[in-house]
Amino acid sequence: MSPDTITAKAAVGGPDRARARARAARNRAYLVAGSRIAVLLVVVGLWEWLARTAVIDPFNFSMPSKIWDQIRTWAVDGTAQGSLWEQIWYTLYEALLGWVIGVVAGVLLGIALGRVRFAADVLGPYIKVLNALPRIVLAPIFLIWFGLGPASKVASAVVLVFFPVFFNAFQGAREVDRNLVANSRILGASNRQVTLQVVIPSATSWIFTSLHVSFGFALIGAIVGEYIGATKGLGLLVAASQGTFNAAGVYAAMVILAIVALLAEGLLTFLEKRLFRWKPADADSPR
Repeated sequence: MSPDTITAKAAVGGPDRARARARAARNRAYLVAGSRIAVLLVVVGLWEWLARTAVIDPFNFSMPSKIWDQIRTWAVDGTAQGSLWEQIWYTLYEALLGWVIGVVAGVLLGIALGRVRFAADVLGPYIKVLNALPRIVLAPIFLIWFGLGPASKVASAVVLVFFPVFFNAFQGAREVDRNLVANSRILGASNRQVTLQVVIPSATSWIFTSLHVSFGFALIGAIVGEYIGATKGLGLLVAASQGTFNAAGVYAAMVILAIVALLAEGLLTFLEKRLFRWKPADADSPR
């Protein structure tokens, strides 16, 4: 077979292989999505059946149909604290603000200590001690300091978000390829230019890894703060439902929180894919 014939066959087979890989990737995505829906339907259906047949106590465990009715009632008629959308926005506002503050502080301090070894040696033990503290127990202290308003919930979210972001940013700054730094210095780059143009871009993937986890922590901080004491928010709905032995209300608030967290995770994943389009696909990903 002549070289020209081999080249022609490769040119013809290339698009076919690409289409086959794209079709396989779509089929796998459909299979994964269908499997996820099937698992959810099985769990919800089993829960409903067990509660209706009194295998589990419907008073304590409630059932999906009652949870759905509670969410619909809140959405249509509102809650004792106001409209459901107002409660969602109040919690989301506290979590977002705490998340942004915690992320900015964690990234700045993590990059700074990752670049300045002396500062890391001095402040490192104090940061480790603070990280070892059970930060959830700080929520009552913040409530005393800042009152029932959003400030105490934002503070709770900040302390939960800061540490995972800080340690990832710190590690990302430490893991920068030393050859890149050395080459930048050879080319005359200043410390500021090395930090902005080499260190931060290299640490970005580390930082984004922490963002996925940290937003969930921000929601936890806001909810715990509202549960302890608040005038509005989903955490207050949980506390009020628990106080009236309304299990469906507790689960309904948890379902709403799960939906908010999933939407936030989807947005972060989308932004990460947009920012890191230059990265090669994982070896185990479908091709």
